[in-house]
Amino acid sequence: MQNHYDVVIVGSGLGGLVSAIILAKEGYSVCVLEKNQQFGGNLQTFTRNKTIFDTGVHYLGGLSEGQNLFKYFNYLGIAHDLNLKKMDELAYDRITFGNDPQWYPHAQGYAKFEEELIKKFPTESEAIMAYSKKMKETCSKFPLYSLQKGSPYDLSVFQESTWEVVNALTQNKKLQAVLMGSNYLYAGLKSTPFYVHALSVNSYIESSYRCINGGSQITKLLIRKLKRLGGVALKHQEVVKMDLKEDKISKVSCLNGTEFTANWVISNIEPQTTLNMFGESPLKKPYINRIKNIKKTVAAFSLYIVFKPDTFKYFNHNIYHFKTPEKVWTSQDYDIQNWPESYMVSLGVKKNMDDYAENMTIMSYMRYEEVLPWAHTFHTVKYKNERGQTYEEFKAEKTEQILLELEKQFPAIRSCILETYTSTPLSYRDYIGSLGGSMYGFLKDAEKPMQAILSPKTKIDNLLFTGQSLNMHGILGVTIGAVLTCSEILGKAYLVDAINEANQTQEIT
Repeated sequence: MQNHYDVVIVGSGLGGLVSAIILAKEGYSVCVLEKNQQFGGNLQTFTRNKTIFDTGVHYLGGLSEGQNLFKYFNYLGIAHDLNLKKMDELAYDRITFGNDPQWYPHAQGYAKFEEELIKKFPTESEAIMAYSKKMKETCSKFPLYSLQKGSPYDLSVFQESTWEVVNALTQNKKLQAVLMGSNYLYAGLKSTPFYVHALSVNSYIESSYRCINGGSQITKLLIRKLKRLGGVALKHQEVVKMDLKEDKISKVSCLNGTEFTANWVISNIEPQTTLNMFGESPLKKPYINRIKNIKKTVAAFSLYIVFKPDTFKYFNHNIYHFKTPEKVWTSQDYDIQNWPESYMVSLGVKKNMDDYAENMTIMSYMRYEEVLPWAHTFHTVKYKNERGQTYEEFKAEKTEQILLELEKQFPAIRSCILETYTSTPLSYRDYIGSLGGSMYGFLKDAEKPMQAILSPKTKIDNLLFTGQSLNMHGILGVTIGAVLTCSEILGKAYLVDAINEANQTQEIT
């Protein structure tokens, strides 16, 4: 281990690792610093009862050959090594409602997507096809989404909300809810800009896959690639301070006393947390206040179920459930007594599995205020601290509430359960480093379109931001964000050409 690098990256989430590989490919010496014992941020997995659970990545989109995420991963050198299972092509997602015995499909490929929904809404074919057209048009206004050169985003689409767009397409409330039914992918509200919906959902419509044995395989492949390129990734290196000299970061200091210097520092942790690492900040107060006052997306509570062997049939789709169609828009503002008003269900998949599922993850929105009584505590694998009996009782109560709702869809599910585990907003805060356990970083609002858009370039000459709090979240969004970050060093036109050339070369060979 050396102490000076061309680039030091703070945090080993996807944005940090992708940035590291991009720069290492260009000959920069790179070091990634991770505070935990596991790399990967939201790509982390954990094992209970010999079964693997994902913490954040439940499925991936756009990974069929030639599609956008495939091209980015192909450039990074990991696309052909991923171990994936393609989801149900006629219904990779099913949208369900508590007052409706039917389920509504999201199918892969826009032709099938339209065809399957028109079967459910035969009088709404025009609206469904108009939705598809709007999705494609919106995505086309973001050049990097399809690896094109140009401005990173089109300001004209920032002020269109999901509610405005879908309400203009159809007055059928149930169809509106079905079209927006996977908005757990971005914690959507009526005020969420439609481009957030389009960029999040489009790639899943193009193709949807589950990661066999969990999403941490992406991290392992990226770390392996980074090391082959001469890069370094270090665990247990919690950055606590950044020293400044002449408007540049001169030194990065870790909790264990290790110090690093670099020509560039890329922060893949929360921007607010990064700003707290400076003593006397040279940044102007309006810039600091702007970052600190950006609202965050809602947090989550997850229930992890381990099934008894050969008891619960595997299904190759996700379920997004809402008590009523209106809850698609309002379930974040839930009544605690009626919680959960919505949830997302995903099953794990392993290699050579039979017809039965090993585990299930159920995620529902949870406001951070619910866990404030224990907010002073901190718990990770490295720093084991019990939060107390009242916290365990809280989790048990929430588990029971979710199981009561699940039984309405799966009446015999309790008899299949071997064990349950949970995570709360505090878990996401402590393990992932997201402030308030936020699911997706900064909250986007069509009424204040630029408030939550943060440039990777900061007011400190050699400090760049990357990660889900910049422009977009999700695997594809964060990957594109890392490209934008590295463009500040390499130049965007150059980098886009390099990615496209890498894909063309592989096509030829």
